[in-house]
Amino acid sequence: MTEFNSFFKSAFTVDNVIFGFDEGDLKVLLIKRGEEPYQGKWALPGYFVYPNEDLDAAAARVLEELTGLREVFLEQVHTFGAVNRHPVGRVITVAYFSLIKISAYTIQPASIARKAQWHSVAKVRDLAFDHNEILEACFQRLKWLVRLRPVGFELLPPHFTLTQLQHLYEAILETQLDKRNFRKKILSMNLLVDLDTMQEGVAHRPAKLYRFDPEKYRQFQAEGFSFELKESKRKGPPLAV
Repeated sequence: MTEFNSFFKSAFTVDNVIFGFDEGDLKVLLIKRGEEPYQGKWALPGYFVYPNEDLDAAAARVLEELTGLREVFLEQVHTFGAVNRHPVGRVITVAYFSLIKISAYTIQPASIARKAQWHSVAKVRDLAFDHNEILEACFQRLKWLVRLRPVGFELLPPHFTLTQLQHLYEAILETQLDKRNFRKKILSMNLLVDLDTMQEGVAHRPAKLYRFDPEKYRQFQAEGFSFELKESKRKGPPLAV
């Protein structure tokens, strides 16, 4: 007969991938670990699940304890269970991700988090454990999601330009998009409200400002859509916002 005790020797953790958008750059929130293993290394905000705790509750608790972030919607993405992913023993982790406005939250590292700060997704290297793999999985989920649901309400300021919105999509998709095609597509969806006002205090030519229509945004989130876009033939960095 199978010895059931052998099945109760694994631990569970949750890891949170929190994306934000700032100054044309897609960023992820990382902590600097203050305990072994991997003390002093950058990592995703994650820790152990209590035996009497639901996974979703654990993800929210751990995020708040390590970074001070609370009331953040977290979506479960994938479970990582490689036998040797944790140097101490068999640890299975469940990854969550979220999109937030960086300016709307104050980061307050605590517990095992010696520091907590935003890092450019494109520049993240050599994280603790298998956190590079977890980050990549969540990034790929975001890329898939951006073609099926509207993205931006959680990441952009309340009033924004079409260029800022395009830069967000380009940062997520890691490609340059055709400007005319993008604007035609996004405006045809009636997802945006033209504020009939222009930017102020900018060094370049002021652009029109828009906001999302919350009702239409929620409708697209629930029903989904197909948002296929053409890549730009223009070479070089994106235009200034």
